[in-house]
Amino acid sequence: MSRIFDDDAPFALGTRAVHAGQRPDPTTGAIMVPLYQTSTYAQEGIGRNKGYEYARGKNPTREALERNVASLEGGTHGFAFGSGMGALDSVMKLFKSGDHFVCAENMYGGTPRLFDRILVNFGLQFSYVDCRDPQRIADAITPATRAVIVETPTNPLMRLTDLGAAAGIAHRAGALLIVDNTFATPVFQRPFEHGADIVYHSSTKYLNGHSDMVGGIVIVRDDTLAERLQFILNAAGAVPGPMDAWLVLRGTKTLHLRMAAHDANGRKVAAWLSNRLGAERVFYPGLESHPQHELACRQMAGFGGMVSVDVGTRDKAERLTGALRVFTLAESLGGVESLVCHPATMTHASVPEERRARIGIGDGLVRFSVGVEDASDLLADLEGAFRGV
Repeated sequence: MSRIFDDDAPFALGTRAVHAGQRPDPTTGAIMVPLYQTSTYAQEGIGRNKGYEYARGKNPTREALERNVASLEGGTHGFAFGSGMGALDSVMKLFKSGDHFVCAENMYGGTPRLFDRILVNFGLQFSYVDCRDPQRIADAITPATRAVIVETPTNPLMRLTDLGAAAGIAHRAGALLIVDNTFATPVFQRPFEHGADIVYHSSTKYLNGHSDMVGGIVIVRDDTLAERLQFILNAAGAVPGPMDAWLVLRGTKTLHLRMAAHDANGRKVAAWLSNRLGAERVFYPGLESHPQHELACRQMAGFGGMVSVDVGTRDKAERLTGALRVFTLAESLGGVESLVCHPATMTHASVPEERRARIGIGDGLVRFSVGVEDASDLLADLEGAFRGV
């Protein structure tokens, strides 16, 4: 566990969210980490510098963010990137042609798009399985498997992977477990505690929380992996600018507070939808009716603000999303404002239709990112919109 101050005492997550990885500026005493808007650094002499040479490799604002999120996740090294997909693409550069990966069949649509339309051209091989069943992960392992890649809860079907079981399967095969923790955040789930080797986020989402930047971040514990990722970060250069790093660092200071509000509202919205439509049409691990609710209670400290619902047809989905007033129809998630999304035509439009149908992402599926507004207003908005559906 990372430490905030110079002594050896551990601090709780909320305290680390506010302080970890940061110190008052030594020059001015500024409490907030300065925005180091620079591309290069003065050197003390040939071969001598203050630890910074060129901002693609290191930037003090970015480093503060990386240390902060690494601390929250229980990791030791963080690496910030210009987007969540840039983060994942950089992780995949750890591997080589001929390597095989077992992946969750339901993930953010951009993930299989990267794998199947770009990385396969470089000789990487991918198998997709229903990771709700650990045996299916085990059955898909081959001698060439180098990692198991999962997202839990999944986008948008809110399926869970038993991280401990997945880690055991991967490690017995000499492979890594790579976890997208974007939906749960380290407030509600810490994959390293269950055996994960690499954790990554779209920091655009809950870590930032204000829908005003795009970024990604990768966290590891292993020093060798960290050394290789630092090389990839510098060599490939998919880094964020200092302003984007600063915006995420501002967001993580309130992450524990915001996630509590997202979770409280998410539970209320999921319960309302369940009562209105029937539990079998609502996807939210916090509902007792969710088939993996017990695993969610065991693996997660909260359930968050992501709720999906099947309203049956695209026509009903269009009428619902068009009638909402507080929920805004838009891509993305995790901001303080409530959003609604139609995965089949938005986040998962790049997934072939037959695969969407097989997984369960139909034209009637609607995904809510429940914000931190007053719950009474959110429920009233849903009540009004569903009258016409």
